[in-house]
Amino acid sequence: MAAATSANLPYVAFVYTVKLTKAGGGEDGVIAGFSEVSGIAVEIEVETLREGGENRFEHQLAGPAKYPSRLVLKRGLGDSRYLWSWYQKVMQGQIERQDVTVTLNDPTHGEPLSWTFHDACPVKWTGPELHASNSAVAFEAIELVHRGVLP
Repeated sequence: MAAATSANLPYVAFVYTVKLTKAGGGEDGVIAGFSEVSGIAVEIEVETLREGGENRFEHQLAGPAKYPSRLVLKRGLGDSRYLWSWYQKVMQGQIERQDVTVTLNDPTHGEPLSWTFHDACPVKWTGPELHASNSAVAFEAIELVHRGVLP
């Protein structure tokens, strides 16, 4: 997938683009571009096991993966109505989880790097600062919880 397809041309100026996929299929396509993404983190829990008679060390066993932070998409421009509508559904108790793919745009149109967050759900919305001199339809940040990063 090239970074500058017709579906995401408005967002190539941004470092990251975001694509949503509804649970059970039904891809919505690229809906926004962002200049900052944080919370791309995975941590493997480590369990310590002491072996009787072995005093030189403790066994360190890899446990389950955990996702210690929320996915935060900042300084975005795109279909803010769609994202706001999704957030409003959650506020009304209609939890609609979607897979969210964050793609690092490659200006040389090489193979982009991407992460897909499974069953994401918005939990915080921060709107734009409104200025009469600025006509851009933008939003400051949206925070998502998710159930893991898909390979």
